[in-house]
Amino acid sequence: MPRTALGAHKVTTDEIIDDIRAHHAHHPRLGALVRAVAGCGVQTRYFSRPLGDESVAGSAGIAERVRTDFADAAELGVQAATDALTAAGLTASDLDGIVTTHSTGWAVPNLDVHLMTRLGMRPSARGLALTSAACTGGVKALIRATEMLAARPGGTILVVAAEVLSTVYHHSDTGIESMIYKALFGDSAAAAVISTEPLSSGFAVEDSFEYVIPGTAERLAGRVESDGLHFDATKRGRNSSTEVVPVLKDWLGDRRTDFAVVHPGSPRIISDTVDMLGLTAEDARHSTDTLTEEGNLGGVSVLRVLERTHAAPPAPGARGSMVAYGPGFATAALHGHWHG
Repeated sequence: MPRTALGAHKVTTDEIIDDIRAHHAHHPRLGALVRAVAGCGVQTRYFSRPLGDESVAGSAGIAERVRTDFADAAELGVQAATDALTAAGLTASDLDGIVTTHSTGWAVPNLDVHLMTRLGMRPSARGLALTSAACTGGVKALIRATEMLAARPGGTILVVAAEVLSTVYHHSDTGIESMIYKALFGDSAAAAVISTEPLSSGFAVEDSFEYVIPGTAERLAGRVESDGLHFDATKRGRNSSTEVVPVLKDWLGDRRTDFAVVHPGSPRIISDTVDMLGLTAEDARHSTDTLTEEGNLGGVSVLRVLERTHAAPPAPGARGSMVAYGPGFATAALHGHWHG
């Protein structure tokens, strides 16, 4: 069962709107900005630092932000990993490998090595760090973990996703998309133990899928400036999930989906995906609740939605699909069943 660690500072959408009004009082489209932020589907989110911190809405440069982002992501990752190991009845020395995903900071060595050291994993354990996967990171990390287990059956792999997305909160970004991202994203980490033989009830993976729409590198993309990492999206990028729906349907074929774990990138992403899967808004409640209460958590999101699914689990044998979209425009998905 996954475990999630949220940033320590709860920030409401009203607080973000107040901050936007304070810093952009003379913006010619202030009313439209406020309406867009209020309608993004998020009521609260959690930041690793207070909203007014220099590394969030302050004037910190890229060097300070990168150091802060990685340190906070690693700390959240340790919390989530420790909780996931406890839930599985394991210790770090029981692990044969770790797969991490993290895209909001920079570090060499990366998150896998830092967590192996801090958790006390065996020096011979295998490590794999995914970087820049962003919102697809959680699913891609699960895919890589299942591939590692297929190559070496009988093992146990820890998957950890950690993102400090408050780092893209900049007063220098004044477009409507940037204002939405101020309110959309949250900071968190999540971890799950993946094993050849199930340790408890949960999602049993049977098949995986990855797809990148050709020529879409600019639709959703990070941008590095002297004041830190920024995130940009084109109008077409926001709607690219509709282009992937036919490909996903072809991959699934006649396999049914009884429950879904959908990345809560936005209300439309959730609704488009569950519609494609032939499910209802009620079936998407764990994704919608995550978006409303915690925001878009990047690569952490699907693990958080899966954690919520564990709290109200499907029937044993129910068929399930997990889907996430991210920069590229990239898609990653899993299909399997619920192991009782």
